[in-house]
Amino acid sequence: MHVQSWVWFLTVGVLVAVLAFDVFIIGRRPHEPSMRECAYAIVLFCALAGMFGLGVWYFSGGQYAGQFLAGWLTEYSLSIDNLFVFIIIMSRFAVPRPYQQTALLIGIILALVFRGVFIALGTAVIHYFSWVFYVFGIFLIYTAWALARHGENDESDYQENGVLRWVKRRFPATLEYHGVRLTVTKNGRRLITPMLIVMIALGSTDILFALDSIPAIFGLTEEPYLVFTANVFALMGLRQLYFLLGGLLARLVYLSLGLSFILAFIGVKLVLEALYENTLPFINGGHGLPVPPVPIWLSLGVIVATLVFTTLASLPKAGRDSGSRKRLPTGNAEAGRRPD
Repeated sequence: MHVQSWVWFLTVGVLVAVLAFDVFIIGRRPHEPSMRECAYAIVLFCALAGMFGLGVWYFSGGQYAGQFLAGWLTEYSLSIDNLFVFIIIMSRFAVPRPYQQTALLIGIILALVFRGVFIALGTAVIHYFSWVFYVFGIFLIYTAWALARHGENDESDYQENGVLRWVKRRFPATLEYHGVRLTVTKNGRRLITPMLIVMIALGSTDILFALDSIPAIFGLTEEPYLVFTANVFALMGLRQLYFLLGGLLARLVYLSLGLSFILAFIGVKLVLEALYENTLPFINGGHGLPVPPVPIWLSLGVIVATLVFTTLASLPKAGRDSGSRKRLPTGNAEAGRRPD
């Protein structure tokens, strides 16, 4: 897939304009978005991603369009799973609901910057070292195993990373929020606010998210243009999705298992491609192996089927668990009473 420089510039310019519209028009004031506002924004961003996929199909063919859609769906699914961590961070730092939109917005912008850096580095490494697919594949398989073994996210699972611990230890901070201000001056002393700490938590956590998402999408396409655009479209609307889904995220109890299966599938696909293009001298004398390729239509089908199945399986399970929790206090009260 050959993408001319002017197409790159035009694409980046349009995406930046859309992001600027979201930042300076939609998110110009700190507030909790309404359900209608969130729904309209998500439909708009998903429609834009679909139109972009059709454009890729028209100009470059179905193969690359399938790669974009598979990459976008995978990245979007991983982003939804990341919302669990966002919710935990917001809860841990008791961010007022009207200010959560601003915190998420800055966190998503930082995520775009970090992922752009990772994409550039990944493209350069793949170009010069094809054996890196072995590393990516094994890493994704291990991540899938850890995710499946870990299970659901809850607040006790969140651990502050080293960057956040250093900031909290190094800089004095206020205990209360001052709107969306990042610093305030008290008694002639400059202090950071909890809002700045929250943004650092979101941004630094996104670096860890990129370690999973970037190898995953490189397992579906090696085209930097598609990798970049799929990541940008996956992050668009994530802020509105946070408020729209809310408690529904807790109902997707099998989402982690579904994502672990997708990551494992892509990891195996990467290892197979690495074996097919093998250049390591200690494997088959540095020659490729006749392994069957995994077509993009199969990858796209597996991703869609897994997401649909895990969603359909999660909702009844969450309903049963909710019913059990509602009945539990009465049972406990009866069990805890002393006999007369």
